[in-house]
Amino acid sequence: MATHLITGAGSGIGEAVTNRLLARGDELYLFARDAGRAKELAARFPGARTIVADLANPDRIAWALSKQTLPDRVDSLLHVAGVCDLGTIGDLGTRAWNRTLAANLVSPAELTRLFLPQLRIAKGHVVFVNSGAGLHAHPNWGVYAASKHGLKAVADALRAEEHANGVRVTSVYPGRTATPMQEKVHQQEGKEYDASQWIDPASVATTILMALDLPRDAEVNDISVRPGR
Repeated sequence: MATHLITGAGSGIGEAVTNRLLARGDELYLFARDAGRAKELAARFPGARTIVADLANPDRIAWALSKQTLPDRVDSLLHVAGVCDLGTIGDLGTRAWNRTLAANLVSPAELTRLFLPQLRIAKGHVVFVNSGAGLHAHPNWGVYAASKHGLKAVADALRAEEHANGVRVTSVYPGRTATPMQEKVHQQEGKEYDASQWIDPASVATTILMALDLPRDAEVNDISVRPGR
């Protein structure tokens, strides 16, 4: 039975991955921003455990983890959580930059650093759910794209650094996916939202599990998942 740590388990892609891994009997630790959210996740996903760590405040993550019981072995660390603020570089100020970089870039890097000892023991896997914006930046997406371009750099460097330790690193770049965040993006864009036009989160979850389950003689470095409609 493998042990997985998951951010963003409460909705969208993270929820789909969590349900799939629970269904096959794996051990899960789900990150929650506070004790109330941890209680909600525990009720929604019976059998899963929770870890309280606020990704909006990466400077406090190490302290928060030091107060909790953590797994000795980590087979995968799945970074799925993220935030998105749209706007031009000329309009968005430091609040949007700091919020986005904290959640999308600094916290994943910090969590990875803190769990690397367990990942090395297990010869585990780090999965970064990135975005098409991590490969191409478009107007009004500069802040979000910068965070995701940075996340690609973290993944690429980590892969080279940890290869000798047997740690696999995969970046997944989904196109627009039918998640609550996508609905909010459409609201920011002033567009009507039709979930049927976008990738089902379950399809991205299938891609992630394929990378996790690949035999040890190979690893998937980068996967782009595009809408098929």
